[in-house]
Amino acid sequence: MILTKLKTFSETPVLYIFGNNDSLTLNEFLGKMVSFQWTGKIECVKCKKNCKKSFGEGFCFTCFQTAPEASPCILRPELCRAHLGEGRDISYEKTNHLQPHVVYLALTDVVKVGVTRKTQIPTRWIDQGAAEVIIVAETENRYQAGIIEVALKEFYTDKTNWRNMLLNIKDESVDLVAEKWQVHDSMPHDLSCFWLDDDTIFRFDYPVLSYPTSIQSFTFDDATTKIEGVLTGIRGQYLYLNGESVMNIRRHTGYEINFFA
Repeated sequence: MILTKLKTFSETPVLYIFGNNDSLTLNEFLGKMVSFQWTGKIECVKCKKNCKKSFGEGFCFTCFQTAPEASPCILRPELCRAHLGEGRDISYEKTNHLQPHVVYLALTDVVKVGVTRKTQIPTRWIDQGAAEVIIVAETENRYQAGIIEVALKEFYTDKTNWRNMLLNIKDESVDLVAEKWQVHDSMPHDLSCFWLDDDTIFRFDYPVLSYPTSIQSFTFDDATTKIEGVLTGIRGQYLYLNGESVMNIRRHTGYEINFFA
């Protein structure tokens, strides 16, 4: 099978679907031995050509440079030009970036600010392994959300410390409602109309048997073709193996593997 990011549904607990079989959840393998054997093949998620190395989240170098799915504004929404009728593929831009987006605060280890398309709620937050999320604003397009995010990055990071997230280290004293209203006056004045008064907190329960005190990350680029162990948890796009190792499934998008359980 060609690896793609884990699909999810439900939130309490989060259920993870692996591969193309929507009736098979990875949760069923908790506590059991699983093995991933890499065939040595990497397939570009865009053009489907074989490549020696993947870039971004599964692209060959050419597609990484040209595909709209890999545009700079994917990571930096404030760079989006779709509202000006510009972009790598205007049809893609209209479908994905000229759509309602939300700016949110998420608690992973600390509070971070982020942007996602409204239709990606709550998938984006689960992919990040967020414990709690509150929406700050809902905009008409990606660019507007990006400008708000830039303003709020004066107070919050936009990065997740993946190690702390996987160790479940977080600031238990955080009150996301209070955090949200503390930055209310920091909204760009011309975008303040997009502020959302709804203070709903989204919470997620991940299927982790027990959190480790230390972790080591493994990839197929570490001169190995096999990653295996007892599946002890799943959070974000990471699998916990033997309680102390993790494998990032999304990092291996496009890798052809054989799965054994």
